[in-house]
Amino acid sequence: MLNQALTKSSPRTFCRTHLCVSADGTERRQEVMAIERMELVMETLGLNVKEGKALLERVQHLLVAHQVHENLEQHRLCSECGKRHTSKDAGVAPVKTVFGLVEVPNPRWNRCACLSQGPKTFRPTKAWLAGRTSPEMLYLETKWASLIPFAKVADLLKDVLPVGDSANPQTIRNHLQATAERLEQELGEERQLNLFEASEEEWEQQPLPDGPITVGIDGGYVRAAHKQGWFEVIAGKSIVAFRREEEAEVPSAKCFGFVQTDDNKPRRRLWELMKSQGLRENQQVVFMSDGGENVRRMQEYLHPYSEHLIDWFHITMRLTVLQQQTKALKQERPQTGDDASKRLESVKHLLWHGNTEEALERLVDLIMDLSFIQARSATAEKVADGVSEFETYIRNNHEFIPNFGERRRQGEAISTAFVESTINQVVSRRFVKKQQMEWTLRGAHLLLQTRTKVLNNELDDAFRNWYPQFRAEAA
Repeated sequence: MLNQALTKSSPRTFCRTHLCVSADGTERRQEVMAIERMELVMETLGLNVKEGKALLERVQHLLVAHQVHENLEQHRLCSECGKRHTSKDAGVAPVKTVFGLVEVPNPRWNRCACLSQGPKTFRPTKAWLAGRTSPEMLYLETKWASLIPFAKVADLLKDVLPVGDSANPQTIRNHLQATAERLEQELGEERQLNLFEASEEEWEQQPLPDGPITVGIDGGYVRAAHKQGWFEVIAGKSIVAFRREEEAEVPSAKCFGFVQTDDNKPRRRLWELMKSQGLRENQQVVFMSDGGENVRRMQEYLHPYSEHLIDWFHITMRLTVLQQQTKALKQERPQTGDDASKRLESVKHLLWHGNTEEALERLVDLIMDLSFIQARSATAEKVADGVSEFETYIRNNHEFIPNFGERRRQGEAISTAFVESTINQVVSRRFVKKQQMEWTLRGAHLLLQTRTKVLNNELDDAFRNWYPQFRAEAA
């Protein structure tokens, strides 16, 4: 506890801060810091940042010294015969904490003479001294480095905490990646395709599941290190439609991300994410994407009740681009441009109702009609190329195009527009294309794991799992 003694002789104010430590019914008091103020103005009100950092650093040193001293005294006697362990040598272990680097006493003691087996010496702190960075410091570094650049995190920590030069971008990067690797190790082995580990009878006896889970998936590109171009990252969001029990709270949406060419267990990753939202084996899962080949392969992974759809949002985006191109054609050839625009609108109507066969026929007819004039018109050639590309896109994804109108009337999802914001949230805002940041495949993948943990409010739980007394929740 802190004890403050104030003396005042106008206009001077003098403050002494003491640390009081109680042990075995006795109390010891030690002065920590003295602060003097000559005049009260806004800039002298309370502690400034420098004083606050110095106060916390000194309290931390005194508290750590007392904690370790008491712990060593408790374990000084041999548990077998009660005799005092003799010292082999003294030692200290530097530990980074949120309130500065502390020197933790780390002696080596001789094995008691009553014991004939085991190492001749041992360090009594080994039972609890795991690592050289406190969990609180590791958590802050990981959380903030998942949100903003490593150098900015170092500057932030130095500004508000007495961490000194121990906070630097490379160390923070290493700590984040070590945390992410630990998360990866705990993820478990890759899940087999459509695996249900139970009998057919158990499958039939499962209770009614909650509403379908909609998983929107999209891809984004990150600049590769060493001028190796770009590589794709996959990101998405999982949303539960409703709970079967009316009183039950619908789980919040959760996002995920990974580098497909680096990740060797994407199915397990997505499965565990949905399990955290209450997924059951017999629950319907709807995967929606833009129809890109890499993303389409990814969504074909998961389990027997999954459905794979191309979303309406990306279809309409492509049609909107084509309609913009027909405007230039209208200026050059009004009748041809107007006809192309109307035919594209009819294709949109057919696709809305899931009639892909007729939509493809009309696209092929439009391409053929434009081919007759594209040799004499650069504008017509551009429109023809765009329509041809769109026709290939629809043909490759025709089996994933549902009756969007019917799904809308049933209140079901038809678009992954919400995933576009997820790509920005998960990828763009941290990997900062505008600043031309470069990443290795592994580095980007590991950062995505901690970043999604932070965005899903799950990083605290991960640290509590590793360190049970970390930020213990109130009972």
